[in-house]
Amino acid sequence: MTKAVVTGLGVVAPNGLGTEAFWSATLRGQDAIRPITRFDPGSYPTKLAGEVLDFEASKHIPSRLIPQTDRMTQFALTAADWAITDSAVDTARLSPLEMGVITASAAGGLEFGQRELQNLWRDGPDYVSAYHSFAWFYAVNTGQISIRHDMRGPTGVFVAEQAGGLVAIAHARRVVREGTALVLTGGMDSTLCPFGMTAQVAGGQLSTREEPARTYLPFDRDAAGHVPGEGGAILVVEDERQARERDAPTYGEIVGYGSTFDPRPGSGRPPNLRRAIEVALDDAGLNTTDIAVVFADAAGVAPLDRVEAEVLVEMFGPHGVPVTAPKTMTGRLYSGGAPVDVALALLALRDGVIPPTTRVTPCYDLDVVLGGRPRPFTGSAALVLARGNGGFNSALVVSSRRREGR
Repeated sequence: MTKAVVTGLGVVAPNGLGTEAFWSATLRGQDAIRPITRFDPGSYPTKLAGEVLDFEASKHIPSRLIPQTDRMTQFALTAADWAITDSAVDTARLSPLEMGVITASAAGGLEFGQRELQNLWRDGPDYVSAYHSFAWFYAVNTGQISIRHDMRGPTGVFVAEQAGGLVAIAHARRVVREGTALVLTGGMDSTLCPFGMTAQVAGGQLSTREEPARTYLPFDRDAAGHVPGEGGAILVVEDERQARERDAPTYGEIVGYGSTFDPRPGSGRPPNLRRAIEVALDDAGLNTTDIAVVFADAAGVAPLDRVEAEVLVEMFGPHGVPVTAPKTMTGRLYSGGAPVDVALALLALRDGVIPPTTRVTPCYDLDVVLGGRPRPFTGSAALVLARGNGGFNSALVVSSRRREGR
C-alpha cells in the first residue's frame, strides 16, 4: 500500500514563527505564557494565555485576503505557504484534482464573528461584512487554502477540539493511500478574544492562576486547569513514491492511527484512551517497545491527567517510556495543538532529541522529560496523543524515514 510521508511543515506558535524558529525555542524551553494583551481580560477569571505576539498578516499573505479572514485563517494561510515552500513541491506540475486540503478547527473565526456581531448590534445589518458569510465558519481554513493553492481534490474539516488535528492528519493519510498525490493538513485556532474566552470559560477547564510559572501544570499534584493558546501547524502529506521520484527529503511517515470516544460521564464505564493507542499501534504494526517517546495530551486537569498517566503506566510500565508535553510553554492550542506535537515528534526523530516539559513536578510514575533542556534519545517511532473536550481520544504514530538532505 502507498505510504504517506510528511515532506513539509509550517508552524505558527506563541514561542516561534516558522518551523525551525519554533523548534529552536522549544528546545531552549522558551516559555510563552504571559498576561493577555489582545483584549482586556479584567472581567474574566483567566488572564494568561499563549499569544502569538509578533505576527503581522501583511508580511505573510496578500493584502486582499486580510479583510476577508479571521486571525486563525491568516495563521493557516501563512503556515500552508511555509509548508509548501519547505516541501519544495511544484504544485503547478500536479493536477488540482490530485491535491487536497483537510484541516481541523475547534472554534472557527470567533474574533471575526465577534466584530461583525458588534457592527450588527451597534449600526445595523448594512454594516456587517459580506465576508462574515464564511470567515467565522469552521471550514474556512480548508476553503481558503484550497482556493489560494488551487487544490480541488479531497477536502474536509474535522471538529473534535484538541483531538481534531490528529483526525485531520489521519484522514489526509487515508486519502493519500487511496491515490491522492498530496494533501495539506493540520489544524489552526485563535480564540483569544472576549467571545472566544467566554466560550472557553464555560468549559470549566481553564486555570485561573495569575502566576505564569504555576498556571498550567499537567501531571503535577498542583494541576489546576490549562491555559489557552493560539496557533497550530500545517503539514504537507504526500505519496512516498511521488516524494521519492522528485527526490524530496521527508520528515517521516504517518504509520498508525486510532480514535475512540469515551462513555457518557457517570456511566461507570472506563475511558477509552487506551483503546485508541492500541488501535494506533496495531495499525502501525508496532508494539509499545517500539515507541521511543510519547507526546502527551497533558490536559492539566487532575482527573484527565490521572487517566492519561494510568494508561501510559499500564501500557509502557512505570517510567517505561520518555513522555513530554512541550505545550506547557505555549498553552493548549486546541485543533492546532496536536499538529504542532506531530511536527515536534518528527523533528525529535530527525535530530535525536526530545524537547522538554517545563515547570512540572510529576506526581505519577511517568518519565517526564524535565529540566528545561532536550534529552538525547534513539529510536524511530513516536506516539502523539490528543483528547478533545466531550470525550474524543486520538492517537497517531509517526516513524522516521530519514533521507539525505533533511
